[in-house]
Formats: sequence, structure tokens, C-alpha cells
Amino acid sequence: MPPNNQFPFQASTAPTPSSPPVVPAATPAPIGSNSSTPQPVAPTPKNPNSTQNTLLLSEIRDNLVIMADGTFRAVIACKSINFDLMSSREREGIEFSYQNFLNSLTHPIQILVRSQRVDIGPYIDRLVAIRRAQDNMLLNVLMDDYINFIDVLSQEANIMDKSFYIAVPYYPLGDITNLVEQGKGFFGKLMAKPKNSITKIDTATYEKAKDEIKNRVDGVTAGLFQLGVQSVQLNTKELGELYYNVYNPDTAVREPLGNFENVTATYVKKGVGEAPNATQGGVL
Repeated sequence: MPPNNQFPFQASTAPTPSSPPVVPAATPAPIGSNSSTPQPVAPTPKNPNSTQNTLLLSEIRDNLVIMADGTFRAVIACKSINFDLMSSREREGIEFSYQNFLNSLTHPIQILVRSQRVDIGPYIDRLVAIRRAQDNMLLNVLMDDYINFIDVLSQEANIMDKSFYIAVPYYPLGDITNLVEQGKGFFGKLMAKPKNSITKIDTATYEKAKDEIKNRVDGVTAGLFQLGVQSVQLNTKELGELYYNVYNPDTAVREPLGNFENVTATYVKKGVGEAPNATQGGVL
């Protein structure tokens, strides 16, 4: 049954002379009809306050992060070195090498040190499972003491895990144009009106950005190698995991992202057009 506001116009209804003529409303085409007249579709209103509009990135592909303003980013993960255990001569060499590395850069970089509290819960759950499968009484007592010690230590001490990243940007319009955005300040960007514009990049700009980013990443990794710092560029999957962990710090530890390449489940996609009619051999 159609809704109450979509009943067809009754032809026997005649307008009175004192009332304006009644214009029949447009009725929707029945399912399975051969009418070729396109039905108007109301545009879906965009919510300017949606979560997607607050994200600064637009897409991740080919080991690159495409920002909402049309710029590009590459992220390099770095392994830390123990600077405190080095001798004074080794420290001097590291400091001079780092100074030369910064002076050799012809583009801006961003150094990110991310501190994240280590969740001991999964490790304790694993110890409890091993303890239940143990038949030795002495080992069970020792494991109980060890589990209690780790639990108390994790609650009293603030155990942190530090990760080090370097973001390499590329601006298609030049690095000088970024100074205008930096001059707005934090509150200027925070109070700015959200935009629903779609990021559009042509093929030539995208290919040039890939080559330029590759050259910049190679230069940064070579400079870090002179310091004795091992580094590697994050691929597309690793970038997705990084942003997932940053935006979901609490649930990312318990619910990590899976490997979507091994997923073999089928999915249902919405079809185009009207559904077939049962009289024409279709299924309702």
C-alpha cells in the first residue's frame, strides 16, 4: 500500500466555482513499469558538522596521504638510539651529523614523538591462561606472584611506549604558500567554517607529487642513516593503522585492524534502477 500522501488523484472530483482548480499530484511510477520518464531525486543534504569534515586528510593511496587541501604527506618511521650510553666523542659526532642533516634539507619536515601508555591487560590475560593450563603447584604459585607483581607495577608506574615519525610534505603550489595557512594560528583554524568541497587532483600533479615525495623521502632516510638511525617509509596499510591508532587510542589496543587482503567474505551492493516486477520473472 502506498503512503497516505501518495494516493492517485480521483477523476470524479470536480472543482467548485468558488475554489481554485485542483491540480493532480505527480504519482510515482509503479514497480516494473516500462516508463522511461526519469523520476526527480532530492539531493541528500550534507551535514557541515559531521566527523568526516573535521578530518584533515582526504585519502590514503600509493604510500601517500592526500590532505583535504590538495597537499601530500609521506610518513617515515624511525628507530630510536640510546644517546645516554654513548661516549662524549660519539655524542659529539651525532650532534654534528644531526646539524648537517637539518642544514641539508631544502623542504620542511615535521618530527613527531608519540607517547602512548602500554596496556598490560592482554599480557596478563595470556599469563592467566598459561597458569590455568599448568599442573605444577610450585609453578602456579610462582606465576601468581609474578602476575600480581606485574599488575601492581602497571597500576603504580606509568609505563609509556614512544614512537618516532617524520612527516615529509609536498605542496603542489610551492612551500611558500603554506606560510599563509600557518599565519592563521590555531584558533583561526579551529573557528573556521567547515568546508564540504571535494579534493580534485589531476594526473600530472599526482605523478609529479609521487616523484617529488620519493626524492624527499630518499634524502631524509639517507640523512638519518648518517646519524645511525634506521628508518623506513610507511606503506598504505601502515598509514591506515597509524591514523586508526591516533584517532582511537583506547580501542586500537584491544581491537586492532585486520589484514583486509585475506578477507574472503561476500558483500551486498545496492543495485541501480527499479526492482523487477514479479510478473516479469523477477523476485519480489
